[in-house]
Amino acid sequence: MTKKQYLMYHNTDRCIKCYACEVACKQWHGIKAGTIKLRRVEELTQGNFPDVRRVFRSVSCLHCIEPACVEACPQGAISKREEDGIVVVDNYKCNGCRSCLEACPFAIPQFDENGKMRKCDMCLDRIETGQKPVCVATCPTEALKWGTLEDLSKTAARKASN
Repeated sequence: MTKKQYLMYHNTDRCIKCYACEVACKQWHGIKAGTIKLRRVEELTQGNFPDVRRVFRSVSCLHCIEPACVEACPQGAISKREEDGIVVVDNYKCNGCRSCLEACPFAIPQFDENGKMRKCDMCLDRIETGQKPVCVATCPTEALKWGTLEDLSKTAARKASN
């Protein structure tokens, strides 16, 4: 059983589709422009004319409570850290079979130029030194939050009650 579960929370009401989170992620992880995205900004439309609303969302690995990708990986390259619930990939074990992508209901896994799976790791190198993930630290409108399931559940409940 996971001791605590870290998650990301995205408030679509605050997102302005500036792509700062996406760019910061790419730069922090040394990912070339025009290649994979560990975090991506998407635009959705809701409603019908003349009552159409544009909604922006920032999407990355959800670090699921029961991640389907972990079970689907035949190499055992994906695991969920017991101490914090973060789902991580061991690129030395990954053979690029894409079973994780087929299993993920959110189509999150990305494959780099070497065919290895990459995904958000919540900037483990940053959080292990007491910093926030780079996408959260960069968001100018504070649309992205990072924290425990317990804390972010309260945040989501407050938003839902407004």
